[in-house]
Amino acid sequence: MSESTMIINACKLQEFNRKLMAEEHLSHDEALQIYEALHAEAVYLGAISHESILEGIEVDLRIARAVNGLKTCS
Repeated sequence: MSESTMIINACKLQEFNRKLMAEEHLSHDEALQIYEALHAEAVYLGAISHESILEGIEVDLRIARAVNGLKTCS
């Protein structure tokens, strides 16, 4: 995903996430295994490195604060 990718329809994304969470029943261990596999793949592909894992986190946090501050869809 590029840094310039934007969510066009936040309501559709919220609905998708709501349905996904209702239908998926992952344990913490299963979710952690998935995360670790995705992280290892990203490192292998060169998308991230262990040294640069926190690079740009300030921008990510500002974006998260802005997105979380948006009104929820009805």
